[in-house]
Amino acid sequence: MKPSLELFKLIKSLTKSEKRFFKLLSSLQEGDKNYLKIFDYIESQENYNEEELKGHFKNEVFVRHLPSEKNQLYKLILKSLRAFHSEETVSSILKLELQNVENLYNKALFKECEKFLSRAKKLAKSYEEFYYWFEFLSWEKRLLENAYESGIFTKDLDQLIEEEEEVIAKLRNLAEYQIIYSKIDKVFRSGGFTRSKKERELIEEIANYHLIKGKDTALSSKAASMCYYIKGLCAASQRDYNLSFTFFNKTKEILDKNSKIKNELGQRYVMTMSHLLRCHIESHNFESAQLIIDELRELDGKKGFNSVDVKLKIFTRSFVLELMLLHTMGDFKKCINIIPLIEQKEYEFGEMVSKEQTLLFNYYKAYSYFGIGDYKKALFYLNIVLNDTEQKLRQDIYSYARLFNLILHYELGNYDFLEYLLKSTNRYFSKRDISVNAEIIFIKHIARLAKALNNNERLLIFEVMKDELDLVLTDYNERVVLEYFNILAWITCKTYKITFSEAVKSELEL
Repeated sequence: MKPSLELFKLIKSLTKSEKRFFKLLSSLQEGDKNYLKIFDYIESQENYNEEELKGHFKNEVFVRHLPSEKNQLYKLILKSLRAFHSEETVSSILKLELQNVENLYNKALFKECEKFLSRAKKLAKSYEEFYYWFEFLSWEKRLLENAYESGIFTKDLDQLIEEEEEVIAKLRNLAEYQIIYSKIDKVFRSGGFTRSKKERELIEEIANYHLIKGKDTALSSKAASMCYYIKGLCAASQRDYNLSFTFFNKTKEILDKNSKIKNELGQRYVMTMSHLLRCHIESHNFESAQLIIDELRELDGKKGFNSVDVKLKIFTRSFVLELMLLHTMGDFKKCINIIPLIEQKEYEFGEMVSKEQTLLFNYYKAYSYFGIGDYKKALFYLNIVLNDTEQKLRQDIYSYARLFNLILHYELGNYDFLEYLLKSTNRYFSKRDISVNAEIIFIKHIARLAKALNNNERLLIFEVMKDELDLVLTDYNERVVLEYFNILAWITCKTYKITFSEAVKSELEL
């Protein structure tokens, strides 16, 4: 482990309450507390600087073994966090209860142990924490063996064995759904909503898997919520947003009816809401979409939604999708108004914002500035996307950023540079294992536009481009391009000499 930067990140991630608890806990310890000096100094730094830290404590003896002091501080902070959050989640409570059961059993306090065990098992059962439920059953069997030795036969071992088999079945069932989810999630994380033949075959295989296609295959509420969530993703991949909405809404209903499980699965609930929001956007149910954005943000800070990871998810998903909503509505000026707030929150969360969400934010910022005709600012944000060298994450964003780049340089009149870009972009799409007929048509006509001698010639090219695109875009696999850049609206704005925003809005009136 490299504790330097990791320690800095850990300290900076602490809330005021967590810092206060750590110092309170430290005050109860005897002896020198050099680690507190290090803690205070690192906390005061904007960026971690080890040499500056050493220089500040150059007269202190402990600076000679600074790595071990920092390592101790790191472990103490983690210990403090465990204590501070020990009763915040059901998992942490059950972990403590399991320790209590073990300690009481080892003290031969079997009656007391049984009381704790009975209470803890009910808790595990109500939250569908099958691993802990199974562990408590194992201790229950050990207590039963002791009772039999004492001549007490008030409980039936066969009933415990039957219950154990039930828990194992539910645990195995949930684990299988988690494996299926991991497979489809990987597809979306790598390619977004674009699909290669291999990816389409994998999603079709998942959609037809017996646990997904069959009826009453989920053995618990957690498994059922995951089953419908996977069904929703499969439907979304086929651009069937009505069916996708049905499945994600079913996921939400299951979680809403089981508040305990909902609070334990905060991230899944946020993602479910996000997918429902996208369904509304794609179906042009804009008022319903805005209501979900408001509902998402109202979750922030509530029980089950107050951890940093869930707060981060609420921020990224609600704002990314709000930008998408406004783009679909053609309200680009409003996008520009909320970008400063987004960037302020990005700064506050820092490196906790994932690479995927950073990509999406920068792409949508670029699209927002394009929508108001600020092509230079749009290119600034798009270049951040294009200059990233990630090879596995969200290749859809990288792909359509290339097309977007051609449009920006065309609008900026960089025709000489366009010639180079066109060749590299054409090579890129010719190697992609996805349906790219629309992209190839677009690239071909951009090349012609760059060489056009006058506006009349350009107008004719735009008309031909639209006719050819209308033909191929009848295939839903081809229409994916419109979810990243509304090429048809761009053609309309150039043909009729209206703003891009007006062109987007005019499509909604048809």
